[in-house]
Amino acid sequence: MLITFEGIDGAGKSTQIAKLVNFLTNEGVDVLSLREPGGTPAAEKIRTILLDNAHKVTPVGELLLFSASRAELVQDVIKPALQEGRTVILDRFFDSTTAYQGYGRGIDLALLQSIISLSTCGLTPDITIYLALEPEEALKRKFAKSSILLEFEGGELDRMERSGIEFYRNVQKGYQEIMRLHPERFVCINALESITVIHHHITKILKERFPR
Repeated sequence: MLITFEGIDGAGKSTQIAKLVNFLTNEGVDVLSLREPGGTPAAEKIRTILLDNAHKVTPVGELLLFSASRAELVQDVIKPALQEGRTVILDRFFDSTTAYQGYGRGIDLALLQSIISLSTCGLTPDITIYLALEPEEALKRKFAKSSILLEFEGGELDRMERSGIEFYRNVQKGYQEIMRLHPERFVCINALESITVIHHHITKILKERFPR
């Protein structure tokens, strides 16, 4: 089974994925948790390029880099894991590309979908958890986190996080349209709920949809 998590930056995906991995592992499920971009040596190097503020990347270049990373991850890691019967949990997948590079950067959606199809080998998630959060709140969370990192660890916002509020509003609109087109796959959860409540929603939905 392939479970993907989506949402604008700051929605809390990483926290919920960690809790879900722990829950499923305790249930005896063989789980593999991955992130995009990343998950292979080549893909991790691409991730560094994509998020580094020192690099200027065009929207098309950004799309192709994300797609190259995804192709490596799908073919070398995800498909073999699924064939072995493992449950794969993925932090972002092709819906992020549609929302961020399509609606956010303005790349032609028909062209984008053809590239997505090539990079995923036609692989589609069994379920996608979308953590809904307003762009203003998401950026507030990211800036607060960045301030803490700057003070204690020397961190800063990455290249994607610096794209601005209008960019994230367009990304949010993109996600809303994707969910409208694929209601059978998506589950939308309010990211303002407590961590515990969100986790309960997720586990309840998975038990209902995929009873063991």
